Amino acid sequence: MTAWKRCRGTSRSPTTAPGRRVELTSYQDEHDAGRRIAALATRLPVPVGQVSRRSVVLPYRRGMAAKKRPTPEDTAAARKILLGGLARDAKISDLMRELAPLHPRDNTFPGEVFLRLAADALDWCGASRADPLALEGLREQFLPECAFRGRQNKKLQYAVLAAAALHGGTEPELLDEVAWWQNDDFWQYALFAAVAYVRAAASRADAPVRQACQYLAEHQDRPGP
Repeated sequence: MTAWKRCRGTSRSPTTAPGRRVELTSYQDEHDAGRRIAALATRLPVPVGQVSRRSVVLPYRRGMAAKKRPTPEDTAAARKILLGGLARDAKISDLMRELAPLHPRDNTFPGEVFLRLAADALDWCGASRADPLALEGLREQFLPECAFRGRQNKKLQYAVLAAAALHGGTEPELLDEVAWWQNDDFWQYALFAAVAYVRAAASRADAPVRQACQYLAEHQDRPGP
């Protein structure tokens, strides 16, 4: 059994229960293995001259069965469920229950789908370096039904900034980040970020949320007018 935990700045072994042996690989071995997994997952052709936000699925725990890995149909379903729920003003808790079956255990999916959707929402409302969308008060104004405490705020902040980075043309390093989270909940915080961004984009455009959702459902990875 290999423990998927890293101890930063120390070479001591973690404490284990009597009689239980935990075999640890080195930080560098795990770091290199994670990067090899990410490299294989993202080795897709990108048309010359075209910037493409790729749907990168990162398994951050070992031993996940291949049959449980997400399919393109799962990606489409996750986007459709979230946009449909937002358009009808569904509760976030209800959306999470509906989306949960699409999440393979110890996998970032469908978090990547939600980050891409958040980036699309920023495109749609015209957010740019010259005219940015202010993040101050984003949680309080556009996620009023959610309460975050302690590390939960840091996790939400990471998802919010990762979506902004994706919109800016960079690929967030999800694997190294979420491997430290311990809880298998990255996809949930990506969901919160997407909900906040879609609502914020609609507010900025002075349009109903359902209008933003309708456009985003019809125009994937394409900027609004």
